[in-house]
Amino acid sequence: MVYTPRSARHGALLVGTVTVLGLLTACGNGNGADSSPPVTVSGTAAPATDTSKSPVSATSADNDAATASTGAAPSSAAGTTAPSKRAPATAAAGSRCHTSELRASVGRNDPGAGQENFPVVLTNKSARTCTLRGYPGAAFVNGSGTQLGPDPRREAGSPVTVTLKPGQSAWAGLTFSNPGISGAKTATPAALLVTPPDERDHLKVPWSGGQVPVSGNASSVRLTVLSPGTGP
Repeated sequence: MVYTPRSARHGALLVGTVTVLGLLTACGNGNGADSSPPVTVSGTAAPATDTSKSPVSATSADNDAATASTGAAPSSAAGTTAPSKRAPATAAAGSRCHTSELRASVGRNDPGAGQENFPVVLTNKSARTCTLRGYPGAAFVNGSGTQLGPDPRREAGSPVTVTLKPGQSAWAGLTFSNPGISGAKTATPAALLVTPPDERDHLKVPWSGGQVPVSGNASSVRLTVLSPGTGP
């Protein structure tokens, strides 16, 4: 048995310890680089996405769908103009005189050759100019409004257009044979109803001309066309 000095044994133990520590360091620790070889995974890569294009908004997509289905671009409320309202039409100057624009009266009798002749006058009481043309309508009525006798007949004549400025008048002749001469049956009217040409509404004028023929021979009452003025 070989004797080894104590100091030698102590040195050998120290050398061994250092050797073991060196091996542990060579195997790596948590702070060292990973020395494992790279791992390869098989498969197909997904296609790359182009991020340079702007995303399409929901509104744009909806409008595109509406255009594709209808063939027309979507409408917009912006820029829409409400339809203009026209002013109501008013009576034009020079148009026909209406009943509400006139005043009626009966002038004084101008008898002659067994005839009674009364001018029936229509006066423009409005603020505008209007016209009359043709024959007025007329009817005698009693106090209860019942007509006395037939409607007057129209005498032959050539109608003319009479232009009436405010305050101006036109007249038509109301003529009948004197009942005392003709022997016709008579009545005394309470009023004469006068209807302007082409109108439906009438004007009521108190009658103060006495008896008028209502039936029998020579009982006809006649009217002439309207002329400018208030009488012959």
